[in-house]
Amino acid sequence: MRKSKSKSRKSSSAKSGTNSQAGAELSRKEQKALQRKAAREKKEFIQSLSTSFGISIFLGALLAIAVDPKIGVAMIVGIPCMMLSNKYPRQGIWAFLIYMPFGGTVTYWLAGGNSLSILAKDAFFIPALLSFVKDCQRKRLPILLPKGLVMPMGLLLAMATITLLSVNLLEMQLGGGSGQPFLQGILGLKVLVGYVPLIFCAYYLIRNKKDLVFVGRLHVVLAIICCVLGLLQYYKLDSGSCQGTRGLVGDALFKATLDAKCLVGGSVVFSPEVDMVRLPGTFPSPWHWAWFLISNAALTFTTAFNDPVPLWRIGGLAGMGLVFINAVISGQRIALMLVPVVIGILLVLTGQIANLKRFLPIGVGLGFALVIAAIQNPAIVQERWDSTVSRWQAAPPQQFIEHQFEWAISKTEGDFFGDGLGVATNSTRAFGDVHLVETFHPKLLVEMGFPGLIAFLIVMTALTVITFMSYRKVQDRVLRSYGSSFWVFILIISYWPYWYPLDTDPVAVYYWFFAGVILKLPAIDKEESRLRAEQEATENNSASNGKTGKRKGKKKKKRRLQEVGA
Repeated sequence: MRKSKSKSRKSSSAKSGTNSQAGAELSRKEQKALQRKAAREKKEFIQSLSTSFGISIFLGALLAIAVDPKIGVAMIVGIPCMMLSNKYPRQGIWAFLIYMPFGGTVTYWLAGGNSLSILAKDAFFIPALLSFVKDCQRKRLPILLPKGLVMPMGLLLAMATITLLSVNLLEMQLGGGSGQPFLQGILGLKVLVGYVPLIFCAYYLIRNKKDLVFVGRLHVVLAIICCVLGLLQYYKLDSGSCQGTRGLVGDALFKATLDAKCLVGGSVVFSPEVDMVRLPGTFPSPWHWAWFLISNAALTFTTAFNDPVPLWRIGGLAGMGLVFINAVISGQRIALMLVPVVIGILLVLTGQIANLKRFLPIGVGLGFALVIAAIQNPAIVQERWDSTVSRWQAAPPQQFIEHQFEWAISKTEGDFFGDGLGVATNSTRAFGDVHLVETFHPKLLVEMGFPGLIAFLIVMTALTVITFMSYRKVQDRVLRSYGSSFWVFILIISYWPYWYPLDTDPVAVYYWFFAGVILKLPAIDKEESRLRAEQEATENNSASNGKTGKRKGKKKKKRRLQEVGA
């Protein structure tokens, strides 16, 4: 009897040994398969890279000889970017987001101010977008996202098309005005809605919670790098390493110029003799830099409060502090005013102000950073404050916006569909004269009349409501916190009346991109819930199997004792 039992134990151990060997053999096969896949992907990447560079060098050399060397160089760099972004769309969108804050520096320091380099970021975006669309068509996934925005966006495009054909095209055919009105309208339409497809791209780019956390961390890193470069730019100007606009006379002391550019970015004003400073940071102009700081007040806040890793929350706090300091030294009144306002609104509307354990350290840290900046630069702080107060007293914002509306209404009197797309958009001035309109909604009124303005407000309202309903569906606390922070940014920009943030990088990118991120949150939440349920089921099964194994072991031990006693 003992002999037969010992044989059965040996046979069971032999079977288990065979199973373990099979498992080890299977894992080796999987490892080899993964190695083969990695080698194949590496080979494909090298082939794509060599092919794209071969084509770009050939075409670039021809264009450099026949047309312009700058265009040839742009082609040599641009073609590989487009081909690789099309083949690897996810990496293309990440490259697009990383390149954008440094676009002004590339344009004016590496490309010599070449106008083609201003559109370089689209060499990442457009091919990646087309690849995403093709992939979704192949997999039969929805492309027009969200469905609730299709009708409002269709209305806006209809109004814009009517203006483009009945105003811009007609003016070109009649020979009225200056420049090329139709091309100006095409570019104006691109500025208005060109980055709306980022909603779709962001929806498929962010696949899970890991990607969501990564996008927050990426923007914290970008904010820190750009803000450090902004500080270095100010130091070089203040120390005299860069001349700035010192020594100029008259109006030149107050105008940003590319001739004064320093270290990074584009146009600079630095005239300490009249207390006039306007820094561009890494962007083409001070105005772009101001809105980068305002946007990153929201993005760094999101990581500082919501990242699951304490070290990254500290990184978010550091990013917030650097954004504050750059808002002070940049010379931009709107950045100095809106950075603390945006953070205050975020604290209240996201409910984070109730979380004192996190709020107090961040509040103390930001206050400490501001105090240090103020002590080291008291003249700058006083000048910024005096400038803000004097501007407010001379032209209170509400009166200024009212006057802009009155001017826009009088300008378009009799023009039901506006004065033409692009006629109040600064970036279209290469194709014709533009009106300087310093508030966004009057600018839309000048270009597309009341039909276009109303259609745009419908789109903004629909997107704000849809994204709000989307993030409110989320149950996971971390995902919900990310969603609320991004949504507050959407809310502020949707109805911001002063100047034109949605015509300006980076807001024109961040607004639509993070709307897409918010829309993806419910799907991520469902996936996280499913994974948690599977993990809990696995843990329960392992616990029950352990208990069953213990009971069986006790029974076997009891039988052995009985046999020995017999």
